[in-house]
Amino acid sequence: MEPKVSIQEGWKVLEDLTINADQFQQKVLEEILKQNAGTEYLKRFLDGQADKELFKKKVPITTYDGIKPYIERIVVNGEPADILLAEPVTAITLSSGTSRGQAKMMPLTNKQLDQLTYCRSLAMSAANKFVDGLLEEGKQMQLLFVRPDIYVPSGLPARPILTSYHKSKNFEKYESSLYTSPMSTILCLDSKQSLYCQFLCGLLQRDEVVNIGAVFASVLFRAIRFLEDYWRELCSNIRTGRLSDWITDTGCKNALSLMLTGPNPEQADLIEAACNSKSWEGIIKKLWPKAKYIDVIATGSMAQYLPILEFYCGGIPVVSMPYASSESFLGINLKPFSKPCDVSYTLVPDVAYFEFLPVKDYNEEETKEVHSDVKSDNDLTEKQTKKEEIEPVELVNVVLGQCYELVITTCTGLYRYKVGDVLMVTGFHNNAPQFQFVRRQDVVLSVDVEKTSEDELLEAMTKAKLLLEPFGLVLTDYSSYADVSTVPGHYVLFWELNMDASSDLPEFNPKIIEQCCSTVEESFNYLYKNCRKGNTVGPLEIRMVEQGTFDALMDFYISKGSSVSQYKTPRCIKLEEAFKVLDSRVVKRYFSQKVPA
Repeated sequence: MEPKVSIQEGWKVLEDLTINADQFQQKVLEEILKQNAGTEYLKRFLDGQADKELFKKKVPITTYDGIKPYIERIVVNGEPADILLAEPVTAITLSSGTSRGQAKMMPLTNKQLDQLTYCRSLAMSAANKFVDGLLEEGKQMQLLFVRPDIYVPSGLPARPILTSYHKSKNFEKYESSLYTSPMSTILCLDSKQSLYCQFLCGLLQRDEVVNIGAVFASVLFRAIRFLEDYWRELCSNIRTGRLSDWITDTGCKNALSLMLTGPNPEQADLIEAACNSKSWEGIIKKLWPKAKYIDVIATGSMAQYLPILEFYCGGIPVVSMPYASSESFLGINLKPFSKPCDVSYTLVPDVAYFEFLPVKDYNEEETKEVHSDVKSDNDLTEKQTKKEEIEPVELVNVVLGQCYELVITTCTGLYRYKVGDVLMVTGFHNNAPQFQFVRRQDVVLSVDVEKTSEDELLEAMTKAKLLLEPFGLVLTDYSSYADVSTVPGHYVLFWELNMDASSDLPEFNPKIIEQCCSTVEESFNYLYKNCRKGNTVGPLEIRMVEQGTFDALMDFYISKGSSVSQYKTPRCIKLEEAFKVLDSRVVKRYFSQKVPA
């Protein structure tokens, strides 16, 4: 594949891919096996044969823990990468670490960077099809960031995937000219200076901006919060034509010297008039009047930020284009302007080989597993064994309405690897199925034998938020913690509330939050309710935290190596230090006052 597809040709490529999805899938698997059958990992199962049917029969479906020993041999011991993959490894990709409590490490190759360029250009083509002249008419204000490299014992640099991409020649050659932010502001290692200068560049070019975005909805939300604090200083820079003295990064200073060429009081007055209003409702539309859509991932756990982003957007639609992970780019939203809750992704059939493990829809699974007694360890083990015996199906053989766990095989040494996402088939584009994200398979919270998943937690938060809306209260962010220091153990929710997008800590009746505690508990599964009735799990607790607490949590994870671009608020706190960041900022505590029915 070519690293870059032209905007004009991109939709034709997508049509070809989806019409001939199965052919592309078989070709991808053939190429991966032909290149990697001789690796130590695959030799264990294939004896060096690049046989597709043997691969499906012999190579086990695995998780990160299954390949971790091989990666550690490459990363820590400095062993040749061909124990896992044939292509030279150029860097180590680090996941955000907010889901597992620690970052996963995966090999990165030049081919994967080419695939990322290719898929991003396909996504731009899909967006351009629905917004005529999008990329010809103006620039994109994408807030992009990088992390400093760290070096593993083998000498390879380790960094988030988007840091590798933004530092790559592909990004500079094919994409950098599309954005309002000069390369040096994106590559600035000080995230505060970087964000300030990217906003300054975006405001200086505000009449040219046709879309605004970041990787995740949460990143854009926090960026707007940053703008609330710094708009006066930004206006002063534009009014005087002089950059603030605290911007010391040489690359940022040099880039802004070419853009901040003289006083511009007229532009500063327009920005000040928009920002100085009592409410920031519609502020994005006011500041960037030609923006046609907001480009952020707003599905899954990011749906939490949709109401507050829509408040700021002033009617500009929120578009979620890519479906991707640290492991691989996966899919594209071919109907960009569908509502975020209706977004489905078409997997790109020539970047990885996809398989799907059938799983029950959560509600069906819960209904069929209702029981009065907790299952024994032997029962659970037997159930797990049966689940592992379920045969995966190929991309073109999935069934409409069925839920599946995604399994991928890539050119970077991931063979029949569980990504951890559960997807539901919602339709087809030509011969390629389209999927809606349902949930992560990860268990988020666990006390005693009770286990609660991220999708359960999100559903419970959605119901509880409805109780806040009549009082003008906005849940801006949340996380959770399984407190086993008490007897019995209980779940703790950390909540940060605002009043109608205000930055002030709101006042409210405590009974509202106590009712929220009960609503959350009523939303949880049967086993949780059974454990509460049996007093093996204690009443759920909501700990209200002060304003800016989740910004402090993000700062903590960034200090530990997470990327600003890829940061997602961890929905369950597993690190003791992260727990202390939240717990030290608690201002009030509330408990559920009744046992769920």
